[in-house]
Amino acid sequence: MRAAYIERPGPVTEIRYGELPAPRPGPTDVLVDVLATTVNPVDTFVRSGAYPTAMPLPFVVGRDMVGRVAEAGPGAPGLRVGDLVWCNSLGYDGRQGAAAEQAVVPAERLYRLPDGVDPATAVTVLHPTATAYLALFVHGRLRPGETVVVEGAAGNVGSALVTLAAAAGARVVATASAADAGYCRGLGAAEVLDYRDPGLLSRLRSACPDSMDVYLDTSGRNELESIVDLLALRGRIVLMAGLRSRPVLPAGSLYLNDRTITGFVISHATVSELAEAAGAVNRLLAAGRVAPRGVVSLPLSAVGEAHRMLERGELRGRRVVIRP
Repeated sequence: MRAAYIERPGPVTEIRYGELPAPRPGPTDVLVDVLATTVNPVDTFVRSGAYPTAMPLPFVVGRDMVGRVAEAGPGAPGLRVGDLVWCNSLGYDGRQGAAAEQAVVPAERLYRLPDGVDPATAVTVLHPTATAYLALFVHGRLRPGETVVVEGAAGNVGSALVTLAAAAGARVVATASAADAGYCRGLGAAEVLDYRDPGLLSRLRSACPDSMDVYLDTSGRNELESIVDLLALRGRIVLMAGLRSRPVLPAGSLYLNDRTITGFVISHATVSELAEAAGAVNRLLAAGRVAPRGVVSLPLSAVGEAHRMLERGELRGRRVVIRP
């Protein structure tokens, strides 16, 4: 099969495109003909070695894919050849990636695609929507009626956070550029604040008169020194970005008010957590509630270019769809 792969971690120039032996499924695996894959920021971290993980070499890159079942082992009941399926947890912890014509997926990490959903649309939202679900409900412990602040609300994960939180009955305060304010309100944000505003902290305080219950920063700025004081009693911060940020931590304000800060990456989600998130993803896909703002279509041979575009910040809300 043809695949995009690396022979060692490193810069984007390490990505190769060519023939690799076709993978073979084990008894609890499913062989999938890949229809579409994409590129996420975490893919660049894994490829570069910034996010160390078990990596059999040569290593096929990529995390998410939508495809058709080509072969299912005896430990994969209920799946038949031709079924449309998806996965968002390949390319990590010893599992080969999705940027190939075929992929082997553990049956417990594979989910059916709802009827009528376009694979190219689905593949763009699998990772950000599942990430948002777990951040909000597993780690953020969101409850109806609470106030949620989403920093970077117009991005891929940020927009999913707004959509899910609003649907759950939370009041959502979003920060984004002024140009994205209408988009964020359309997703369900009650208020949208300009993140460039020098008075943002004061505006956040005014927008959350009863304090904020859950705070999520997808931008990676992690300005904890000022944000912790805006939390309600037992308020929660979920850190999701900022690989090299070193924020000041106001410990007294944190522990005297039972506030918590939790770090979260979807890479460490359990199989049961991923399955729970997949149910939410499928419900939103079936209802047409999640879709990319823009798409860049590329062939499998251009995975390296997709990594370059992501690292240079050239996508800006657009998602890559890669077709083998």
